[in-house]
Amino acid sequence: MFANSATADNAQRPNVLMIAVDDLNHWLTFMGRNPQAQTPNFDRLAKMGTAFTQAYCAVPACEPSRCALMGGRRPWVTGCYKNGDKWKTHQPAGDGLSAQFLKAGYYVAGAGKIYHSMDYHESEWTEYMSKTGFTLNGPNVEKMDGYHNDKVHPNLKDEDLIDWHSTNYIIDRLNRDDDQPFFLALGLYKPHLPFVVPRKYYDAFPLESIQLPPHREDDLDDLPPAAVKMARNGDHEKFLKSGRWKAAIQSYLATCAYTDMNLGRLLDAFEKSPERDNTIVVFWTDHGWSFGEKEHWRKFALWEEPTRTPMIWVVPGMTKPSTRCERTVDLMSVYPTLCQLAGIPKPGHVSGYDITPLLKDPSASWDYPAITTHGYENHTVRTQQHRYIRYANGDEELYDSVADPYEWKNLANDPAFTSVKKDLAEWLPSDAVKPKRKK
Repeated sequence: MFANSATADNAQRPNVLMIAVDDLNHWLTFMGRNPQAQTPNFDRLAKMGTAFTQAYCAVPACEPSRCALMGGRRPWVTGCYKNGDKWKTHQPAGDGLSAQFLKAGYYVAGAGKIYHSMDYHESEWTEYMSKTGFTLNGPNVEKMDGYHNDKVHPNLKDEDLIDWHSTNYIIDRLNRDDDQPFFLALGLYKPHLPFVVPRKYYDAFPLESIQLPPHREDDLDDLPPAAVKMARNGDHEKFLKSGRWKAAIQSYLATCAYTDMNLGRLLDAFEKSPERDNTIVVFWTDHGWSFGEKEHWRKFALWEEPTRTPMIWVVPGMTKPSTRCERTVDLMSVYPTLCQLAGIPKPGHVSGYDITPLLKDPSASWDYPAITTHGYENHTVRTQQHRYIRYANGDEELYDSVADPYEWKNLANDPAFTSVKKDLAEWLPSDAVKPKRKK
């Protein structure tokens, strides 16, 4: 346990409620990407403060994304690039975001998936909910085909999933009768695969009404070899053959509705909590998700769908209700911004930019792009106008994100955009830690 180094009056120090959701893309109603999404509680949260509509993950994969956000170091600094890279070997105990609040004298509690596999450094938390005795997906769901919903057990209940209990755990701690400031972190596992929740959540999304996402059958024709290889992970062919494309989307929308329900329960409790007016709320997701755009499924790629994430901040006395920020930011901003807002020291190892100026004024000037990395030396730089992708072998993509929001026209080989590519490439790292060889 770290020593209490706090010197400020506890009554004046802001609390923090951090909400993280796994595999949730930008299919939230207020984001406008999918017209069939029904997420009233995410919309409710967005109305409470400032929603960032152009936020992007550090890595489009669970383990390295969370290691980067919570640890404060970019993947090219740590070498934690992909799932299976064992994040604890890249992030020493004491460097994590929660550890800084613990050092500053906060009560620090967590539940659910904040780090990969719901693992954590015990020394960085006052307490953490045990996952023993709970199931991530419900009884006998683990062995199911994750995208299909036909065989969902008809008696599956809300409380059969761990997310229900993780939410309860944090609700209980919102109502602690204690003068000690708190940092609470709730990690909701759904909509992670399998896309299976109680049947009632499917009722709002009849299969026959499901719309496929905007896509082109020739979308890969202007992509370089590295991009085509990244796109084709085998899933798309399976869905075309099985005819289950719409069923997968239906299941995802239903699973997001289940997560929205748990968020609603948390917000109900938060609005009644004694510390509501002195609590910062930050919501993020670890990456996006593709559903056949560019013949790609899941995360694990550098285009808009797998990298764009919703992010919402509610900061008492600073953010204004129902505001939107269209500036391009990435999730590396979470760590330094929370340190700034709470008035606690930011460790020297932390990268990313403090977005406090945008919380004060969402239209303020902002000169930094979002940078996302997938694997060794594969990066994308996203500004409000463009997305530039460069792969380890030198292959490139460039998109006009305003004129071409679904990235259908690769401009990388157009001489008219040579200077644009050059300017964006200046943001790419000049050196990167090589991934450790697997034994």
